[in-house]
Amino acid sequence: MFKFEEKYKNNLILLKSFDFAKKVVVYCELLESKRKFVIANQLLKSGTSIGANIKEAQNSESKADFVHKLKIAMKEAEETEFWLFLCNDLENYPNCENLIEDIFEILKITNKIIASSKSK
Repeated sequence: MFKFEEKYKNNLILLKSFDFAKKVVVYCELLESKRKFVIANQLLKSGTSIGANIKEAQNSESKADFVHKLKIAMKEAEETEFWLFLCNDLENYPNCENLIEDIFEILKITNKIIASSKSK
């Protein structure tokens, strides 16, 4: 049986978004253990949705559909960035600076893919 990392080893954004989703799940479990349920729920939804939308874009029907799906992933990434900044600024919340660094990289790569796809 294949692992995600093996199947998509040549697709950087899929690998990064999948790895990010795993980190978000672990961080949200930590938030829940500290009874931070509302933010944990919001962050879990948006943070795991990024990779799901990028994965969905891989089977798009056209270039426009591909770009549209990546733009949805970008919106989810922007929302995720908001929740992470909020967690980072609140007292009694676990450190999430590594997740903020990861989301910056995902946003940057996704933005470049969109710009490149539009110019072709």
